[in-house]
Amino acid sequence: MPRPQQFDRKQVLQQALKVFWHQGYEATSMTDLMRATGLSKSSFYNTFASKHECLLEAFDSYRADRLRDMDRVLAGDNAKESIATFFRMIVSDAKAPEFINGCMSINQAVELAPHDEAIATRVDEDFQKIEDALAEAIERGQRAGSIATRRDARNIAQLMVVAFPGFQVLVRAGSPQTRLNHALDELLAILD
Repeated sequence: MPRPQQFDRKQVLQQALKVFWHQGYEATSMTDLMRATGLSKSSFYNTFASKHECLLEAFDSYRADRLRDMDRVLAGDNAKESIATFFRMIVSDAKAPEFINGCMSINQAVELAPHDEAIATRVDEDFQKIEDALAEAIERGQRAGSIATRRDARNIAQLMVVAFPGFQVLVRAGSPQTRLNHALDELLAILD
């Protein structure tokens, strides 16, 4: 009879996520994961079955947390301000120490999605959820009057989804704040 788990699974996933996030999937060894999580090899494999399964579960946990953050921000009363706050949050989060390695979804889109169907599906779901949330906020703003444009909300949301990773990359590349502010102002002007 297997022994019951003697650890907090969510905490272990957070530790594994930090390693994958910092090093990338390919550069992360099993030794790195066991050191970070404190699990023995047998406990690790009994819990996750493989390094890839651990990544998927850690990534799913990250995605759920970020989706909750996005939904909370975009649910504000003034849709235009909520969208502006969402994009400002992207820029400020990318500068924060805990996000110094960028957005995990963007990282996985570049590293694994081109050749890993499970990751590609998750990344596509993330972009679709962002698009859907932005389209809903835009439509809500159009109905309430905080967003003046009559352009199609879905088309605007798709453009904003394309801008999302662009802001992430520019922040990580050290672009000046004035460039980011100007680009954000131009992006948001489409709502006028």
